[in-house]
Amino acid sequence: MIDTVLFDLDGTLADTAADLGAVLNRLRGEAGLAPLPAETIRPHVSKGVRGLLSVGFALVPGDGRYAGLHQRFLDFYGESLCVATRLFEGMAELLERLEAGRLRWGIVTNKTSRYTLPLMEALGLARRAVCIVSGDSSPRPKPAPDPLLLASTIAGANPAQCLYVGDDLRDMQAARAAGMGAIAAAWGYLGDDLPLEEWGADTIIQTPSDLAGLLG
Repeated sequence: MIDTVLFDLDGTLADTAADLGAVLNRLRGEAGLAPLPAETIRPHVSKGVRGLLSVGFALVPGDGRYAGLHQRFLDFYGESLCVATRLFEGMAELLERLEAGRLRWGIVTNKTSRYTLPLMEALGLARRAVCIVSGDSSPRPKPAPDPLLLASTIAGANPAQCLYVGDDLRDMQAARAAGMGAIAAAWGYLGDDLPLEEWGADTIIQTPSDLAGLLG
């Protein structure tokens, strides 16, 4: 019996692409570059700042300009965490249904706690989640199982009775490694790695309400 549902944050629980994309285009504007369209930025959001600087500036860690732009990105994002960010359609209703059914839910994200906690507060969810595990909460981030196992410990849950819902290949790898059910969120950012169907998910769901149907 599943008694705990854990969600990735960016691209699964909340649509953060507009705010992150605005920061990237602000940096591009400073560099005299034209803004990138949302559809170009969106698939890279789940890879965090590294993915966004890659698509925005063709930079990778170790490049001469990377460290400075990385820090500047984080500073700008800290100023505008929840301007256009919203829960995905149907997610608020799903969380209410989980709570009504006495199922625990929490967050496991690679976003650092400096941004995760204020964002969850702004969304009005910080006190409702049984756990909020960020990218700096455990020694290794996803795709390692460490943060998911930490979340299950905080929630007082058996990993085998947890589902992890995410929109990135690393989410499915982490869920598998942690011994949790792996649910792929097809409404998310999905990245540009393997096709969704090749992630090894137990189930692919198209909308948050599909998860409610799975849980009964």
